[in-house]
Amino acid sequence: MRYLLLLLCLAGLNTSAQTYTERIAAHRDRYKADFLSDAHSPLKKEDLPNLHFFNADSTYRVVADVEITPGEANFQMPTFSGTTQTYMRFAKVKFTLQGKPYQLNIYRSIALMQSPALANYLFLPFTDDTNSETTYTGGRYIDLQTTDIRNGKVEIDFNKAYNPYCAYSDGYQCPMPPRENYLPIKVNAGETLYTGEKKHR
Repeated sequence: MRYLLLLLCLAGLNTSAQTYTERIAAHRDRYKADFLSDAHSPLKKEDLPNLHFFNADSTYRVVADVEITPGEANFQMPTFSGTTQTYMRFAKVKFTLQGKPYQLNIYRSIALMQSPALANYLFLPFTDDTNSETTYTGGRYIDLQTTDIRNGKVEIDFNKAYNPYCAYSDGYQCPMPPRENYLPIKVNAGETLYTGEKKHR
């Protein structure tokens, strides 16, 4: 009986792992499809094989403590094109990754807040020690929603980290992750370097 229970437990763990991998695969399929439906996309169907990702790894999915920071002044976040965009710091998130504590800031776009469809959008840009080696030099982004925050917690899945459009083409106003959002580790999760030729708009 004990042996049977052990087998059932192991089977359950395996199914769970497969389910998570499948969810990330489905997320990445949707991510690729979005390039084809976006009129401003830098990529076409023939470019999609040049998108690459780390293998799904659930250890890079963390639950963070959220500290909302009301009353923050708006500030200008530089973009890779030399312009700026107006953001505000919305919250601080604290979490443990690979056994060590870290903190990042989540931002809110003032422009997107004016759109009812995008008013809940939260922006988590970051850099880490994989940049210029296995991931885009300028860092990566993670999308969140205000509704993702529940009871002072939010799930951050670095497997969903993606490149800004500036990784594929110039001519886009991609925000640069602030220095305060640098993680001094290698985040081997999410999108890796694009292997296609960079385009010029």
